[in-house]
Amino acid sequence: MTLETYLAYLATVAVFFATPPGPSQLLMVSNSLRHGVRASTATMAGDLSANALQMTAAAFGLAALIATSAGALTLIKWAGVAYLVWVGVRTFLAPAPSLAAAAPGSTDRRRLFMQGFLTSAANPKAVVFFAALFPQFLDPASTILPQLLILGATYLVVDGTLLLVWGGTAERLFGALRPRARLLNRISGSLMIAAAGLLGLKDVEAQR
Repeated sequence: MTLETYLAYLATVAVFFATPPGPSQLLMVSNSLRHGVRASTATMAGDLSANALQMTAAAFGLAALIATSAGALTLIKWAGVAYLVWVGVRTFLAPAPSLAAAAPGSTDRRRLFMQGFLTSAANPKAVVFFAALFPQFLDPASTILPQLLILGATYLVVDGTLLLVWGGTAERLFGALRPRARLLNRISGSLMIAAAGLLGLKDVEAQR
């Protein structure tokens, strides 16, 4: 892979992310509002872990198999939508003391990780997206595995960086609302429900 090819890939990924926030970004914002961006790095880790598994599936040629199973895609997609709605409604209706209980040191990072993981994994068409994206920048004359590792790592770094930007921005802009825990719960819950709506609107036949 030449430097020019890599820079073209980097530009493509940057353009891909230069869109309105999707479900994972809204979930990161929501959790950053409630728990702070430091604790919400667990949400980011969950999202990136799901992406890494989707990339691995694409690399091993499972994309073609998943693409032929529209029923499975639809089932996983709507399971993810239902999960986000459930979490969003619970957050929206949560009383103020629940936010105080989510102080640094007491946050359940495993739960935040699973939220990020399941939200990203609920979009299984991402496997097909990666399978379509990566070959455009591979040099067949060179060893494929190192190139896939470079492309995959680059995507994860860009994705993770932007999630931190979204979370940090939310924490700074809405930090003044933290004393008003009930209002903050309602904002966070609404963002999660909005994330579910965006996921539900995604066409299972679209790339991502």
